[in-house]
Amino acid sequence: MLSKHGKSGRNQLEIIALDDLVPADHLVRKIESSIDFDFIYDLVEDYYCLDNGRPSVDPVVLIKMTLIQYLFGIRSMRQTIKEIETNVAYRWFLGYGLTEKIPHFSTFGKNYVRRFQDTDLFEVIFYRILQEAIDHGFVNPEVIFIDSTHVKANANKKKYVKKLVRAQTRTYQEQLHDEINQDRLANGKKALAPKTNVEVKEVKENTTDPDSGYFVKNERESVFAYSFHTGCDRNGFVLGAIVEPSNVHDSQVFSSLYDRIKLTVTQPTAVAVDAGYKTPYISKILLDDGVRPVMPYTRPQTKKGLFRKHEFVYDEYYDWYICPASETLTYRTTNREGYRQYISDPKICKDCPFLSQCTNSRNHTKQIQRHIWQAYLDEAEHLRHTEQNKIIYKQRKETIERVFADLKEKHGMRWTTLRGKRRVQMQAMLLFAAMNLKKLANWRWRNHRLTRYFYRLANKPLLNTVFRRGLSTV
Repeated sequence: MLSKHGKSGRNQLEIIALDDLVPADHLVRKIESSIDFDFIYDLVEDYYCLDNGRPSVDPVVLIKMTLIQYLFGIRSMRQTIKEIETNVAYRWFLGYGLTEKIPHFSTFGKNYVRRFQDTDLFEVIFYRILQEAIDHGFVNPEVIFIDSTHVKANANKKKYVKKLVRAQTRTYQEQLHDEINQDRLANGKKALAPKTNVEVKEVKENTTDPDSGYFVKNERESVFAYSFHTGCDRNGFVLGAIVEPSNVHDSQVFSSLYDRIKLTVTQPTAVAVDAGYKTPYISKILLDDGVRPVMPYTRPQTKKGLFRKHEFVYDEYYDWYICPASETLTYRTTNREGYRQYISDPKICKDCPFLSQCTNSRNHTKQIQRHIWQAYLDEAEHLRHTEQNKIIYKQRKETIERVFADLKEKHGMRWTTLRGKRRVQMQAMLLFAAMNLKKLANWRWRNHRLTRYFYRLANKPLLNTVFRRGLSTV
């Protein structure tokens, strides 16, 4: 039967508590019962005057407003305020009544500039929430999954200038230089003098956001972007993050992120990375720490039709390579990049039947390069074939790839809303804090429901002792 509700309820007066309007299983309720936000007062106490000036907006409210924005994927603070004004659950979360005026959308921005800029407040909040998850046993940092994702910068890709800048030096350059000279002296070569000339390269610098980096996505699209270098555990909890311009290679940021996670969380037993991190130095870092490197297969870079490098066997005892024709390639020198060079005898290669498959060199000389830390990379390649590594690497799509998917699909971070590396770093830490907080709240809520379920079972008269013993472990 057709019925019409009408509009009489619009002007109806009711006496009701705001708490009664928020569903029991709403995310904000789960969050509020999972963590006490009062710790923020101690963090910001030094940024406020205690006995002078007008009363400020509650700092906990400011942080909660940004958490609402990132938890529910709202694009801007202006839109977030509009959502809070009409959403009773958000008002309840902030502690505001139905008719109470919500702070202006620019309030957080002004507080950031005047109080929170150049502080570690947002990183401390991130690690405080992470510690809460660790204390409840939700974080499993035995295996860490590290990767990066590109996030478009808030910048016009057509507005840029070309500049010559100093090439970024590797963090391990001094260590590499020392070991190169040790290797050269051991082979009867002179030590190399340190570089005196400064290497420069041409880059495109955006005039809207100079801190962003030029990134070529594919043949048709190029953008200015940032890279969010991130590490997570098996359960998808983010353990650390560093924001860099997108033109900085993943391998250059790895050691900083890895050291940060070791310092703030713990040293893992294994680290899973993608092909961008498969370098001799990263393999050396992990193996020297006793950590198992989990790296993928990478295609050989040899030209089609030529022998691949693995077909030349390295003889460690004599320190030479043996080619498919059973001839040797002997050591010649170690260059500044840390590669030992091995060359063949052109007199022998000239009449070799495999010459066309071996090299296109005009002087009939085959050359192979081997990094001085190649043994570490070989060990990582050996571990790649083990069953343990195969199982761990398959989990990447369920862990770090899932984190990046949620980052962009559910939490609105396909492009940044702020400009400048410092602000984007702040935005990243708050966003990852919100993601960890959401997972923490949902898991605690689930465990609470399971506990209540088992207690109800325990009160049934016919419950067997197996369930009673299981209850004690919940």
